[in-house]
Amino acid sequence: MANLVLVRHGESTSNLANVFTGWLDVPLSPTGEAEAHTVAEKLRGYHFDAAYSSDLIRAERTLDIIVARPAWATIPVHHAGALRERMYGDLQGLNKAETALKYGQAQIDSWRRSYAVPPPGGESLQQTQARAVKYFEAEIAPKLRAGQDILVVSHGNTLRGLRMYLEHLTPEEVESLEIVTGGICVYAFDARLKIMERRLL
Repeated sequence: MANLVLVRHGESTSNLANVFTGWLDVPLSPTGEAEAHTVAEKLRGYHFDAAYSSDLIRAERTLDIIVARPAWATIPVHHAGALRERMYGDLQGLNKAETALKYGQAQIDSWRRSYAVPPPGGESLQQTQARAVKYFEAEIAPKLRAGQDILVVSHGNTLRGLRMYLEHLTPEEVESLEIVTGGICVYAFDARLKIMERRLL
């Protein structure tokens, strides 16, 4: 049996400012730094053979804090553009509340929560999922099938897409899937990558 641990990065400065972030490369806020340390504490006792993160600094920093613990200090770490947050296009850097006043909350909800509708100039969740799953199948799944335990630190929408794929969620079900900053989801798989157990920490 192999474990896959999915972690959303800690709060970023853009999360704090309530702006659409996407591929903007912003750091963790002080709260985000604390959330990353809390994740590391919650994962105390877990074994990892390898760790992966997005190549954006908020995910990299969260992973750095986690693997700074002596038990994980020597595991291989990989940073991948395929695990980046959804690209929010024309909305990147805009305040969410102000944008909702301009376009209407229903339109904002469609861009943010739907599976197939992209924001202007950006990626839909479906497109984000496609690149993340392609990377997962090529780089991570073979290790899980071999019985290795893997840690992945990424972003809210990227993890929504991966969880939709792993749990066979429908587009309607994924609309309501919320993943908080510092959120942890642990899967236990058999050799065929059938989920034996899922826990939220």
